[in-house]
Amino acid sequence: MSSCRVGLRLAACLLNISEARKKYIVENIAKAALLERNGQRHPEVSVLNIFSDPEYNRSVITIAASIEEIGLAENLVLSIPGCSVFLFGEADLPEKRPLVQRRKQLGWFTRRDFSALKPDLGAAPARRCGLTGIGASPYVMNCNVTIDSQDLALGKEIASAIRGSNVNGLKGVQTMAFPHEGKIEIACNVESFEDQEVTETSEGSQYMAYSVLGDHFYYVSPHYIEAQVKKLASDRGIGTIGRALVGFTPQECKSCAEYAIRESIGEFWKTRGGVFM
Repeated sequence: MSSCRVGLRLAACLLNISEARKKYIVENIAKAALLERNGQRHPEVSVLNIFSDPEYNRSVITIAASIEEIGLAENLVLSIPGCSVFLFGEADLPEKRPLVQRRKQLGWFTRRDFSALKPDLGAAPARRCGLTGIGASPYVMNCNVTIDSQDLALGKEIASAIRGSNVNGLKGVQTMAFPHEGKIEIACNVESFEDQEVTETSEGSQYMAYSVLGDHFYYVSPHYIEAQVKKLASDRGIGTIGRALVGFTPQECKSCAEYAIRESIGEFWKTRGGVFM
């Protein structure tokens, strides 16, 4: 995203960590993103949001900064001994393999021993540090819809129906179904994309649009995703409980980042009502 109002080109980083139950650890990691290597506060960085899910012990930290300051892969490799990185999306040049494909290639959800894998950056994977994935895209957000059922097979069926890789799926949407708080959650990664054929972008339409430096991007509206999940669930005789948007839409992220950096609010997430959302 580009911001002429603060005179910076801005980038957002969604940092996923395997901790949610110890609030002080999550906050300390978020605060570390605000510091330069010499320990001084960086004026062009802000932590916009922290989303924590205690059930799965995972947190998502949304960091905004001038694009010159987002060197996450390099900083990880240089700063953390034994760090091993695989790349996906626009960071995986020249192939640009999507996250789903890389996970399948690596056996992300099934493999227990990563020591034989060759990382894209860093040392061979060690048990202590594991394997870290770093990717890039025009923009990605998470939209999760909970269905009023405990039937995981049914949830997978709904997730498959809206998955962007399917013929009648939603473009740019990657989905999985998980048990969550006694129900089934349809978890969606919603990626932005360029498409000359997309023209309908009104508030109630399937697609929303935004521009970055003259390039036009589109993404599927969270309202539309929720409506599609609700319809598919209703066709199977069940209802939905609610929708959770993890972080921001592209427009919201740009507005919050501009304001936070202009006003030098590093811990912007605290102004949004707390850490655990």
